[in-house]
Amino acid sequence: MTGEHLTTLSTRALADGIRTGEFSSEEVVAAHLARIDALNPAVNAVVSLQPDAALAEARACDRELAAGRIRGPLHGVPTAVKDLMDVAGMPTSHGSRIYAGQVASADSVIVGRMREAGAVFVGKTNTPEFGAGSHTFNDVFGATRNPYDLDRSAGGSSGGAAAAVTSGMLPFADASDLGGSIRNPASFGNLVGLRPTAGRVASARPGNAWDPGSVLGVVTRDVRDTALLLSIISGPEKRAPLSVDEDPAQFLTIRPRSFAGTRIAYSPDLGGLPLEPQVRAATAAAAARLADLGADVVEVDLDLSEADLVFETFRSLEFFDGHGDDARRHPDLVKKTVRDDVSWAEAFDAALIVRAAAARTRLFRRFQALLGEHALLLAPAVQVLPFPVEWEYPTEIDGVAMERYYTWQRSCSRITATAMPAMSLPAAFSAEGLPIGVQLVGPYRGERAMLEYALTWEAAVADVAARRPAL
Repeated sequence: MTGEHLTTLSTRALADGIRTGEFSSEEVVAAHLARIDALNPAVNAVVSLQPDAALAEARACDRELAAGRIRGPLHGVPTAVKDLMDVAGMPTSHGSRIYAGQVASADSVIVGRMREAGAVFVGKTNTPEFGAGSHTFNDVFGATRNPYDLDRSAGGSSGGAAAAVTSGMLPFADASDLGGSIRNPASFGNLVGLRPTAGRVASARPGNAWDPGSVLGVVTRDVRDTALLLSIISGPEKRAPLSVDEDPAQFLTIRPRSFAGTRIAYSPDLGGLPLEPQVRAATAAAAARLADLGADVVEVDLDLSEADLVFETFRSLEFFDGHGDDARRHPDLVKKTVRDDVSWAEAFDAALIVRAAAARTRLFRRFQALLGEHALLLAPAVQVLPFPVEWEYPTEIDGVAMERYYTWQRSCSRITATAMPAMSLPAAFSAEGLPIGVQLVGPYRGERAMLEYALTWEAAVADVAARRPAL
């Protein structure tokens, strides 16, 4: 089997092939490193690359396998970790000049679980400074480009992860999502991107552990890989008060779930958001396809009038907590959008925070009721096509001006405010050949059913899902 072919295989196929001896971990890691050497100079998705250490670890995996020992379900499979999460012995730069080159002394929880499962870490994936914004660029490593069009954004903040996976530099990658940082780059990269329920994938990072806004997940090329990875990285954690105490093995036995007779709520624009015409058309076509698959698709008028208040309040509080000191101590080294988030939080009073907290409770209960009557909500994953890489962010959509640097991604952030799990799934391509995803939203802790419906959707759009960039 050629090295190039190895980079087209799923995570499951690579793990199975290594385990059965069809190929070695060293061959798999070397093939992905060669792919990185060939493509990364143009795409700029993988940073802090450590090829020698990765190959040494792959050889260790092969020796252990020969001796009858297997580390876990990812034994010998390569990946890279988003540059917001710690990997022992690797830099965690956060895309910031303040922390550039700072080496982590221990693994984060998600990395520890992937390491225990046998993953081999080849480096980090690029992210915007402190993960702020859904376009991946920073002053340390530069901008990540979309493999479908190198003049376009790969999205963010998990843009490096998505660009590496869609181009075959990695078979899968971890990701994180506050206002769309998994779903947006997954849509821009024709990938499966799961934002799980808060606590499904536990974290022990500092800050407000009770806030359900920022969550950890993965980006993959297919739904079954997502399920496999979720079975590995999810599970309870004593330091995470929201962590979900359910058996992660439930995700290993998913089966396609029929849409026939299933009520699906459909929101064309999530409360009147502006959309680029091709995104609107792709979302409408997805609703029609679900109806063709037998679903009872019901267009709903969602009350999301408080969602922006909820998201923007708690987002700014998170940045005030996590990066307020950085912005105050190093204003010349912190980008303006991060300083803005900190300054907005400084202006909050107790009444605003209490109002936003009560609104979040109302949204949660409203959506739990909606998703008690309907199996899923179908909505646009993004509001725009991948935009020019030189832009910091879109400043208008379909003639409507965007107020803040993240306003253009409200199709994701409004769902974040509800605390429901959500997925971005491949749906269509634009006239320019750019991917367009759709968003499926499920009930709280309803990931298993979401994944089963997603398997059926994936089969229905197999031609779209299989379309990889011609790099």
